Amino acid sequence: MSDTNTHDWVDLRSDTVTKPTDAMRQAMLCAAVGDDVWGEDPTVRQLEQTLADSVAMEAGLFMPSGTQSNLVALLTHCGRGDEYIVGQQAHTYKYEGGGAAALGGIQPQPLPMADFGGLNLNEVEAAIKPDDCHFARSRLLCLENTVHGNVLPLDYLAQARSLTDRTGLQLHLDGARVFNAAVALQCQLQDITRHFDTVSICLSKGLGAPVGSVLLGPAGFIDQARRWRKVCGGGMRQSGLLAAAGLHALKHHVQRLADDHRRAHELAQRLADAGYSLNMPQTNILFVNVAGLNRERLAHWLEQHHIKADCLGRDSIRLVTHLDIDDDALARAIKAFETFKSEAQ
Repeated sequence: MSDTNTHDWVDLRSDTVTKPTDAMRQAMLCAAVGDDVWGEDPTVRQLEQTLADSVAMEAGLFMPSGTQSNLVALLTHCGRGDEYIVGQQAHTYKYEGGGAAALGGIQPQPLPMADFGGLNLNEVEAAIKPDDCHFARSRLLCLENTVHGNVLPLDYLAQARSLTDRTGLQLHLDGARVFNAAVALQCQLQDITRHFDTVSICLSKGLGAPVGSVLLGPAGFIDQARRWRKVCGGGMRQSGLLAAAGLHALKHHVQRLADDHRRAHELAQRLADAGYSLNMPQTNILFVNVAGLNRERLAHWLEQHHIKADCLGRDSIRLVTHLDIDDDALARAIKAFETFKSEAQ
């Protein structure tokens, strides 16, 4: 499929596909920069401290990607032969290349995930290994928020914190879309993050920045994480150009996430009315059941109508609203799905 006129396409594959706004590009152009490996980039330092303050943690560390941010967190929390407990469908386990095991000698202990996106905490406690040389050392519980568009309830997070306090585990949050969770719950970001020892926040998903994630936690932890970032090749130089996009996103693109949630709900409702089987989204991600659908034909139909959707790559069709999906784009997508049901299938 050609991308020569990308503005003509409605891209629902992910919220990672957004282009920087003109105002964001201007902020990047004007950013003060320095060598961040030397700790001399003022815009990077500002981004790290801004996010640290927003989650009530001591320090932050800017990295190129969420995958690297989570990997560095795992490498800092755990040593070789240690174990982290995680959901079978969680990003840190399933979609990050097995980096913790491959690069850190860290054993994952995957557990089934409940429909709401969390783990059964009784199963988590049962999975913690005894202090015995036969077993890997259980060090860390890793949760995700949002997960598949679902928001973890605040009382669940409090229960998870109580469990880790009681059992001596640390608690890490893959908060790639944690701002979506805060907007959906109409709460402060700290209401979510206060339960965790460390948090990774992505800037290039719902917030619309082109690059970057920030790992947040205690100052001593972040000092150790800085060494692992270097080992993983994540030390950047005049990266304030990228950090400026993140700062702009934090200032201008957080509250507008509610528009993405509204549009995702409208898309889901209209598709349900047209006869599609799907979930009603809590945030900006919905999944269409493929049972009874000719997926190849749907993919071709959407391409003809300049709609991009991941029709063939998953067990269900994931549709994601984001910064570049306005009401007109949403209407075009709805019409394409509706006419497929009424005319093409």
